[in-house]
Amino acid sequence: MTARMRNIFLSFFPSLVSVLFFIMILLFMSGCYTLKQGTTMLGYLGKAIPLEELAATRGGDYGIFVERVEDIKRFAMEELGLQKSKNYTRFVELDRNYLAVVVSACAADSFTRHQWHFPIVGALPYKGFFDPADARKEAAIHSSEGLDVWIRGVDAFSTLGWFRDPLFSYMKQYSDYQLADLLIHELVHATVFIRGRVQFNEQLAEFIGSRGARIYIESRFGLDSEEYRAIDSSAADRQAFRIFLATLIAELELLYARRDISREVILMEKDRIIRTAQERFEAEYESHFTSDNFRSFASMPVNNAYLDLFRLYYETDNFFADLFEKLPGDDIFKMQTLIAAAASINRSREARRDPRTALITALERRAH
Repeated sequence: MTARMRNIFLSFFPSLVSVLFFIMILLFMSGCYTLKQGTTMLGYLGKAIPLEELAATRGGDYGIFVERVEDIKRFAMEELGLQKSKNYTRFVELDRNYLAVVVSACAADSFTRHQWHFPIVGALPYKGFFDPADARKEAAIHSSEGLDVWIRGVDAFSTLGWFRDPLFSYMKQYSDYQLADLLIHELVHATVFIRGRVQFNEQLAEFIGSRGARIYIESRFGLDSEEYRAIDSSAADRQAFRIFLATLIAELELLYARRDISREVILMEKDRIIRTAQERFEAEYESHFTSDNFRSFASMPVNNAYLDLFRLYYETDNFFADLFEKLPGDDIFKMQTLIAAAASINRSREARRDPRTALITALERRAH
């Protein structure tokens, strides 16, 4: 993935995906993949230094960064109600601006998602690598099988409490909103993880992360602040892009549902639909967007694997947003209620069968 392509991906899709490399799998299974990823991550953890030491020895911008992280964590755990965690109490210096590279794959003629299977966490719709060359090899394997593939960089992942997830040096450059979104998102994964329900997990964490970060900025800077206005400015562009992708996906879903044409025709029509959409996107860009953050979408090699990531992270029916708005109280109380209800179904059989219904039931119980 080129730098421009990676930037547009990270500007929209949650780069804070919980890749879940799970180094502890080393205890349960063998294999080159697990050994290599585990060894690399252990190397990072071995270089991690406590935040107190970072602030004391380097000071300056590093000290300010530590204060920002600690304040966001306090807010997430004490005010929003996320599980208390010792994550993000250590710092790792890296010589790049991303942590790992992740491969996703999808059928070329439908949105049938490819799954990788791991012990403990079950099936996941992505596979992560610290070495980009390894990710390219994995992608080539599935591409040769006729699948659409997508490779992206990610800047964080959660080990769900098995290890103390560290901070990385590139995070120091993030705005307060970006840093809050990242940390809250990952702390959601450490609080709620329903096995086998990755889409629910990611959509929940995406919603709580972005909405929680907005509430944080409001509480610290105020509604009239430059920091809060910047959220609204970027949110409008993100929403416009979401609407565009949702429309494109809906058109492709209608195509994939057809049974009166051959697979070859479906693939040709798919390419035409995507190409036409990109041409329209480029021609109408100025009327929908205020920044250049999404402009390069018009020249990206868009395929089902890319579009399916939108389906993974963003609920097209606004389930969580609608649920949130119906809750009583102010935003802080609503967030506390939502997180508490989600945590209460964390290991239930009902949640594994139907997490959305289980969440609604948990919220109704809390209301009585």
